[in-house]
Amino acid sequence: MAAPEKTVDLAAAYGMAPVPAGHWLVILPVALCLGLGAVLLMLRERTALQARLALAGLALLVALDALLLWQVAREGPLTMAMGRWLPPFGIAFTVDLLGAAMALASAVAAFAAALYALADISESERRYGFFPFLLMMMAGVSGAFLTGDLFNLYVWFEVLLISSFGLLILGSRREQIDGGMKYAVLNLIGTTLFLIAIGCLYGVFGTLNMADIAARARLGERPPMALAALFLFAFAMKAAAFPVNFWLPASYHTPKIVISALFAGLLTKVGVYALMRVLVMLLPAGHAAFGGLIALAAVATMIAGALGALAETDIRRLLGYVVISGIGNMLAGVALGGVAGLSGAIFYALHSVVLMTALYLAAGEAGRIGAGHSLAGLSGLWQANGVFAGLSLALFLAASGLPPFSGFWPKAMLVRAALAAGAWWIAAAILLSGFLTTIVFGRLFLLAYWRPAATPLPAQRVGWRAGVPLTLLTALVTGFGLFPEPLAALSQRAAAGLSDPSSYMQSVFPQGEGHQP
Repeated sequence: MAAPEKTVDLAAAYGMAPVPAGHWLVILPVALCLGLGAVLLMLRERTALQARLALAGLALLVALDALLLWQVAREGPLTMAMGRWLPPFGIAFTVDLLGAAMALASAVAAFAAALYALADISESERRYGFFPFLLMMMAGVSGAFLTGDLFNLYVWFEVLLISSFGLLILGSRREQIDGGMKYAVLNLIGTTLFLIAIGCLYGVFGTLNMADIAARARLGERPPMALAALFLFAFAMKAAAFPVNFWLPASYHTPKIVISALFAGLLTKVGVYALMRVLVMLLPAGHAAFGGLIALAAVATMIAGALGALAETDIRRLLGYVVISGIGNMLAGVALGGVAGLSGAIFYALHSVVLMTALYLAAGEAGRIGAGHSLAGLSGLWQANGVFAGLSLALFLAASGLPPFSGFWPKAMLVRAALAAGAWWIAAAILLSGFLTTIVFGRLFLLAYWRPAATPLPAQRVGWRAGVPLTLLTALVTGFGLFPEPLAALSQRAAAGLSDPSSYMQSVFPQGEGHQP
């Protein structure tokens, strides 16, 4: 007699309901970048078509990320389970306000850089893969911001790092190979430490789903503090925090300026995002234990970056140190914690994505007009093109944290949070680094722009390929400064979701299945 058939109920592990249409927005940015990158690779001999498709694809990426941010702001965090296998059995993409906002800012910066690349990237560099590398890097950046699985955060780190290696050495000049080696070795060490930490965390929790880990951590399950320290060191290395920041100014000045702009705007911010996501949301006990250490690293990073910029005479290397100083400000917000500190860090990160991309693009145009990037040789840029000089001045004031531009508000939020927490020395360091940065950019403007040239430069026209992205990014920096309330409110909501991830966990486990220890 045949055994009776057993009915298997898949509802506990498999999504039976149809996926809401709006939830497809969670994975479309990554799918778009991967698919279009593959298409561009097949069109390597048709460089003009490559460029047009890349620009259209990045414009679509901006639109998708904007729709995703609107959807998340309206509905709360969204989750898409891969293969419809429910977490923690399957891999999930989960996006909250922080991830959606960072993805949108990165897409805007990438679109502006791609437009500038039309003039900056040569025909041979296009054939060797600039636009496919750019799309692959954006797939990694978008995946890192949108994934809800810790191992897949590592995977997307690898995708963006491999793509960035290709971009960094595009052109194969000697200084690029030297800078690429330093960049690759330090980032591979950080990635290895990240992977080791993930393996140890899985041994403790038995899961790598972020919502599941956050729930278990809040139910009292605590991994060893050494594990939190390992994550902290790995992400600090990727974010170029002191004392593991020396690789950044040694490598970011070597590639084409548009590639440096992409790196400065996007890559270090992914490291800061990962630090906030893992230490604040997943390992709050580790964040509390190492808050003092993060604060010390933040102060050292912002002061070391400002002093390094003050000592530099090459604009590209100078901007590398400005990137480092900005990382210190973000780390100060992470160290302070709470909604006040984290909202300041998030606001600063969003502002920095746009600003640092614009500063490097401005440096590229300054080098083209003045035939070099050394402050000893640059002069008279104001006479050569007054409009370009005005855009540069607005960016310099924003980077210095002066009103009415976007850099003022996150620094004010961080200083206020530091004073409210009694951490006056962090507030003093933020103000001191801002003062030093003002001197840095004041010196740069006086020498390169305002100082009359020995031989007056002829009037120089900025082409639309450079002028449009510079104007777009400067307008955003100015708009964020004049009307900061929407971005400040978004940053506060994102910080609240990071500190209290109950809505994030509810999105992944609507019935609370993953909340069992």
